[in-house]
Amino acid sequence: MTTIPDLGSYQHQDLTISAADYSLLTDLYQLTMAACYVGEGIEQKKASFELFVRRLPENFGYLIAMGLEQALAYLEKLSFTHSQIAALQATGIFAHASDRFWSLLADGKFTGNVWAVPEGTAVFANEPFLRIEAPLWQAQLIETYLLNTLNYQTLIATRAARLRDVAGEQAKLLEFGTRRAFSPQGALWAARAALAGGLDATSNVLAALQLGQQPSGTMAHALVMALSAMEGSEAEAFTAFHRYFPGAPLLIDTYDTIAAAEQLAIKVKTGEMELSGVRLDSGDLISLSQQVRSLLPNVPIVASGDLDEWEIARLKAAGAAIDGYGLGTRLVTGTPVNGVYKLVDIDGIPVMKKSSGKATYPGRKQIFRSFVGGKVKTDRLGLITETPLSETPLLQLVMKEGQRVQLPESLAEIRQRTAATVASLPEETRRLTNPVALQVEISAGLQKLTEETKELTAKNAKGAK
Repeated sequence: MTTIPDLGSYQHQDLTISAADYSLLTDLYQLTMAACYVGEGIEQKKASFELFVRRLPENFGYLIAMGLEQALAYLEKLSFTHSQIAALQATGIFAHASDRFWSLLADGKFTGNVWAVPEGTAVFANEPFLRIEAPLWQAQLIETYLLNTLNYQTLIATRAARLRDVAGEQAKLLEFGTRRAFSPQGALWAARAALAGGLDATSNVLAALQLGQQPSGTMAHALVMALSAMEGSEAEAFTAFHRYFPGAPLLIDTYDTIAAAEQLAIKVKTGEMELSGVRLDSGDLISLSQQVRSLLPNVPIVASGDLDEWEIARLKAAGAAIDGYGLGTRLVTGTPVNGVYKLVDIDGIPVMKKSSGKATYPGRKQIFRSFVGGKVKTDRLGLITETPLSETPLLQLVMKEGQRVQLPESLAEIRQRTAATVASLPEETRRLTNPVALQVEISAGLQKLTEETKELTAKNAKGAK
């Protein structure tokens, strides 16, 4: 590992982050490429980059686009301070960079346009759900942060939408993933995306309060063990907690789930306690939930413990008596969304990548979606200059010349869109086992441009030899 002598205010070990740091939260090559563009005098050429996935994660029939709000907030605040520039200069990496590069960073901000599908919209492979049109150095620099934000939130929102689809609209779905999320920042994004994707509440207090939501949770086994040891019994532990938090479900599987339910049933029948819910976190959830339901027939049962959409489907099919689910580890981790961010046009010249298995379509594009009877029929990927054919264009202009052109949406609005878009998808696309993703048609205009760009690229490659 290579170290450098002094980075001033940027040399510290706690690795905390604030919005002021976002400009440096990028990969080195974004900065070195920007410096190269400046050196070659092309940094202000208008460039268009599109963010999309080449293929869906395994056993996913669709993705729910999410993270746009945080991406726009980042672009609005993008700037470099004198201390950040000094820290970059201290690395010595940019010793041969033009002085104009440092002036560009000192005075620069995002001045481009952003096109995006609304959050909560279903997208498929090779469909751009965000496009940046900006001076080349800006469009290049922001790649890392945009991918980090949209990839992760899109994953969580998609999992949340699938969980809601499987569990049904009446089930209570709670996000419990903070302790398993990949970072404190990731935990906040996961909570937001989960709520926007269809979950009812989060246990993450900071995320809930920042989003204007009510945090929700139960208790841990530690409380039951501690109060049982100090006050003499599990029943006393329940009574104590219920005294202060009568609306919170009680966790009843610390020792003997059925014995705990029997004790609570007595308290409920005698009117000593009005129970709002119980939670099961281990064991045979099918058998235990059925037995608990027979003892506490009018008390909601919440299950947790490494649950995902496949497990919920199995529990429901087997007749489990469960009214809600706490979702954590498998919601906030798992198969990643491998979104990529690729140049499609530079200074009005369409460009494409021809690498094996990683080819891209050239030019600025639009997704044209058609519906029949409220259900999605087809998606057509075409050029932005094409006219819709009784179709709905999905990509919208959301930022112009660095300024938002739409007000931020509420979580409720995004959640409603997510539910509506999932309901509009074909059943074979929504299913968990061997889903069939919507086949995206390529317009004649885009196909023609692709062939022309391939020929030009081949000629340029031969010329280079």
